[in-house]
Amino acid sequence: MIEVRPFAFLGAASHGWLEASHHFSFASYHDPARMGWGAIRVWNDDVIAPRSGFPPHPHRDMEIITYVREGAITHEDSLGNRGRTAAGDVQVMSAGTGVLHSEFNLEDRETRIFQIWILPETLGARPAWGSRSFPANDRAGRFVPLASGLGDAGALPIQAPARVLGATLKAGTEARYVFAPGRLGYLVPAKGRVRINGHEANARDGVAMRDAAEIRIEAMEEAELILVDSQP
Repeated sequence: MIEVRPFAFLGAASHGWLEASHHFSFASYHDPARMGWGAIRVWNDDVIAPRSGFPPHPHRDMEIITYVREGAITHEDSLGNRGRTAAGDVQVMSAGTGVLHSEFNLEDRETRIFQIWILPETLGARPAWGSRSFPANDRAGRFVPLASGLGDAGALPIQAPARVLGATLKAGTEARYVFAPGRLGYLVPAKGRVRINGHEANARDGVAMRDAAEIRIEAMEEAELILVDSQP
């Protein structure tokens, strides 16, 4: 089963400084049919105005992965961590027993991010934060693990049996991904128009996958892809 969820039909909220689109129920957007996908609870597509952001707020028992599409995001938390994550890079926060953090766009241009929340395998884990660069050339034509709780070398660690992967494709090229039996997939093109096993998707559309042993993604134009492989 492959279902394309067009960007135009996602939940949306406008806060002036923040334009948010929600693939799954979040805040004031509620759809009982879209409460998540497997272990994925949230996938937000956020556009943050220059010199603005999220003031300090708490989280607990959630793995929060931020993929920066454009601009940069600056993180600061109650654990003493502070860091700037720029376009193409990834940050991960394991909220665990609880953490207070802020995220600001301190740049002079808009910042665009995907923020993905994944349910942890166990509750009450030790909170942690990390960030690293993933050059686009290293992801050319193939999926590279960006964050993983499945032991993938080079990926930022998360405390969930899931992996977040990234790939870049030139127009006319393709990438493939094989799922272990019973796993679910959710893919969003950060940019570009693609075809997934014959189903077309545009930039920022969501593509939900179940019982797909292998997917073949063809780029109809230059594309940047984020894929989550999770348990049901």
